[in-house]
Amino acid sequence: MSDLALDRELPVGSAGRASVGWWGVICLIATESSLFAYLLFAYFYFAVQLDDAWSPHPPPVFLYTLPGVIALVLSSISAWWAEHSVRRGLRLQQLAGLAVAAVLGIVFAVLQVVDWLAEPFTLQSSEFGSTFYTITGLHLAHVVVGILMLLLLLLWSALGYFNASRHAAVLIGLAYWHFVVVVAVVVFLCLYVVPHLW
Repeated sequence: MSDLALDRELPVGSAGRASVGWWGVICLIATESSLFAYLLFAYFYFAVQLDDAWSPHPPPVFLYTLPGVIALVLSSISAWWAEHSVRRGLRLQQLAGLAVAAVLGIVFAVLQVVDWLAEPFTLQSSEFGSTFYTITGLHLAHVVVGILMLLLLLLWSALGYFNASRHAAVLIGLAYWHFVVVVAVVVFLCLYVVPHLW
């Protein structure tokens, strides 16, 4: 084998939204969206069928969840900033955006657990309680996976794995994080706001 063949760089392959990983995460998001849609359908189905027996007294409180959801929305903005920065080759801004997004995700996770401890109902207390904890627990599991992904992207970014032309992993990971944030807003509206309207 000649020395010239060894000195050539390997081809990068598809990148960004043309990559297989991008379409893989889109399929994952579609699948997980369906799962949350089924769970929320069951939640509202029980609400219609059971009527007054369904409603928790008192309804879920906003004390911990509203700041948690705000933290997640801010983390999504920070993640967008990291994505924008990596495309422009701004490494320090990219690192800062990923770090802030991960910290705000951790804040949400802690507030979610504190909220569970503060609620007057439990997993076993009623149909509402079991559905509530199933949906919020599944979402929290997604948040934990997203936090781990953000921390991994932060580590890889610190090691210099990404630049303005090679950053598909950042786009893919942050697409998942934005999905988690959108689900958080929907879950908050359905499980925390709607019971106050019944």
